[in-house]
Amino acid sequence: MSSTEAHLDVARRFLDALNNNDGDAVREIYHPEARIWHNFEEGLQSVELNIKTLHWMHRKLNNLHYDLVRLEALPNGYLQQHVLRGETTGGETIALYACAICTVEDGRLTALEEYLDPAQVAALQRA
Repeated sequence: MSSTEAHLDVARRFLDALNNNDGDAVREIYHPEARIWHNFEEGLQSVELNIKTLHWMHRKLNNLHYDLVRLEALPNGYLQQHVLRGETTGGETIALYACAICTVEDGRLTALEEYLDPAQVAALQRA
């Protein structure tokens, strides 16, 4: 398998784990020292906090899923554009548009930089 195919394989496995709220699979894909950054927060998020956030989002939204819009291999990882979709318990539809730049080394995510609209994040937090 070429490095391009390997990077895209990591991307697909990661997306499946997120959609299935599978914290163990997410943990397995991340390197233990992965750097996770979001444009609306200061500092880095740990792998464990990222998994905790995933579980929180699945509790807040019914039918939570990531719709893949674009996936492109990069020399050291991949670029992913996606929409996080779900429905609040009150019936409001949430669509959070995002772009992530991911670094892959030895088949594991070592860095994830995610760019989101803070107003959309605020709507999710109010849900």
